[in-house]
Formats: sequence, C-alpha cells, structure tokens
Amino acid sequence: MHVAIAGNIGAGKTTLTKLLSKHYNWEPHYESVDENPYLDDFYGEMERWSFNLQVYFLNSRFRQILEIRESGKEIIQDRTIYEDARIFAPNLHAMGLMTNRDFKNYSSLFELMEQLVSPPDLLIYLRGSISTLVGQIHKRGRDYENSISIDYLSRLNERYEAWITDYSKGKLLIIDIDNLDFVGNPEDLGSIIDKIDAQINGLF
Repeated sequence: MHVAIAGNIGAGKTTLTKLLSKHYNWEPHYESVDENPYLDDFYGEMERWSFNLQVYFLNSRFRQILEIRESGKEIIQDRTIYEDARIFAPNLHAMGLMTNRDFKNYSSLFELMEQLVSPPDLLIYLRGSISTLVGQIHKRGRDYENSISIDYLSRLNERYEAWITDYSKGKLLIIDIDNLDFVGNPEDLGSIIDKIDAQINGLF
C-alpha cells in the first residue's frame, strides 16, 4: 500500500509522515530537502535556479516512486510527484520565474514519467490558511525559507485547491490543519488516524 501526504510549504507533511509511519509501522519516504543542492540558490535567485530545482525534485520523486513500486512494502510518502508538476513548476512559470522553453521541456519530461508511475492508494491533503502556514514556517526556522513571500504562498495555495478539486486518481482525504495540533495534542492525531482507518478499510 502506498499512502502520500500533500500540502503547501509549512503544512506539516514531514511531521505527519513521521507520526503515521510510527503508528502504522509504514516505511517513510521523505522529500530530499537537506540534500537538495539548489534550494539555497533558488530562494536567493528564483529565476536563475527554478528549472534546475524543479528537475532535481522531479528526478528525486520519480526515483522514489520506482523504489516504492519495487519494494512491495507499505509506504508513506512526504509530498507527491504531482505537486511538483501541477503546482510548483506552473506557478514559477506563471510568475515569470521559469522561461517558456524550460517549462515546456519540464512538462514534456513529467508527461513521460507520468506514464510509468502509479498514483498513491490514498492521498492525504493538508489544507491550511496562509497565517497557519507562515506560523509553522517561522517555527521550524529554516534559513532558506526566510525569504518566502506571502504572495508566493498564496499563489501556491490557490493552485493546491484547484488541483485537489479535480483530483480523481484515487482515494482522497482532506484534513484542515488550521485548528489542529497533531504534534502536541494526541486527540487531534487520533482523529486523523480514525479518518485514515476509515479510508484504508475501504481499500480492501
């Protein structure tokens, strides 16, 4: 079984991935943020590094999905390949931070990869307001995220909502994080687990 967690920057994907992997004894697959050689440069000069960054993420995520498929294990994945291609890359292109040529090249590469990957059995989408996302970004204190603007986060949120509205590749669970504290409040985590159990039971 393959479960994936989607959501904007600061939504709590990595934290929830850790908690759920521990609860269900699923093998976690994390987004390669710390090893990403482009992130610092990207946030300092988005237009110069946007294509490099997105291709790195696409390559990393594609490799992850192939490993998940070959492993035969029960996996929980932090962020999906669809978010790279449907949200982050189109947003950079729309903002004039990725050229038409690069975006066309990127989109062609994704379309080729998409033919070879299977969607997750269950997609969990963490929905959060901008104020919640900003609060959590500041709380974790990553230096390269200090320059993320409200406008950038808002544009991403709009694209996430549009993507989720049309999502039809498999089971979908939407969790509103604005009034949840699944780290500090065991009841909040328990309510998420109950909802996941209900979805998983429907898979078999």
